[in-house]
Amino acid sequence: MTNTTKNENATQATDRSTDTHVHTDAGGITLVIGGTGKTGRKVAEGLTAQGRSVRVGSRRGEPAFDWNDATTWLPALEGVDRVYVTYYPDLAFPGAAVQVTAFAEVAVAAGARRLVLLSGRGEEAARTSEEGLKATGADWTIVRSSWFNQNFDESFFLDSVRAGEIVLPTADAVEAFVDTSDIADVVVAALTDDRHIGRTYELSGPRLMGFEDVAAELSKVTGREIAYAPIPMEDYRAVLRENGLPEEFAELFTLILDGRNAHLVNGVEEVLGRPPRDFSDFAREAAATGVWDVRAV
Repeated sequence: MTNTTKNENATQATDRSTDTHVHTDAGGITLVIGGTGKTGRKVAEGLTAQGRSVRVGSRRGEPAFDWNDATTWLPALEGVDRVYVTYYPDLAFPGAAVQVTAFAEVAVAAGARRLVLLSGRGEEAARTSEEGLKATGADWTIVRSSWFNQNFDESFFLDSVRAGEIVLPTADAVEAFVDTSDIADVVVAALTDDRHIGRTYELSGPRLMGFEDVAAELSKVTGREIAYAPIPMEDYRAVLRENGLPEEFAELFTLILDGRNAHLVNGVEEVLGRPPRDFSDFAREAAATGVWDVRAV
């Protein structure tokens, strides 16, 4: 992307941010699938702050929602007119497209008119889920995200950071890590602003970072050495098994860290009219909570 293009995009984003937003009515319920997760929790908070009715979709919710139990879908959709769709483990996993498409069809038939899907940058296998959701006739928005900053303090790499060593089956990969707060703000806009209907947005942070860079930043804010150690694929599969995670993550991580996402995109600024949050800000604030303290283990 040239500097000229960057400047044009920034100007366009600023212009858009000063437009009068066209908001949908706040009368219906928004179902936030994964509403206790990294992005869903913040989406629910953002919608609630606007005075909108939110239903958290989770297996412990009331009513419960379970991707693997289709009998839970209709009760969770009662009175719902928009849905934030997140899928676990990942849209690139086998069977995801079938479930996402089936759910989207049920949602539209039940009266939901707006669907916002969280997808992944560079995940070709996720495109089938995207197309299935679009084909329902709903007002849709696709949000393709880079890796989350919060993978280092809420899930995948939390224990690794505490242990002082981040391991992955990749050596020289770089990624434009994005903050879940930015993702949530984009999703809230997509759920409530008609201008985002029929749009696909790709989100990244403001800079590319290697995992050595991540380790260095985390070392700085924690005051102790944190290293990055590439390991063979088979060893990484064993790490995933030990932590109760699907082994398919090993192939997925290798695939999306092959360089296909080694560039910045401007979706956050395009939607929100401001730059994305930097990893350094995330790391400093997370460290202040004590989440990476060894005593927190």
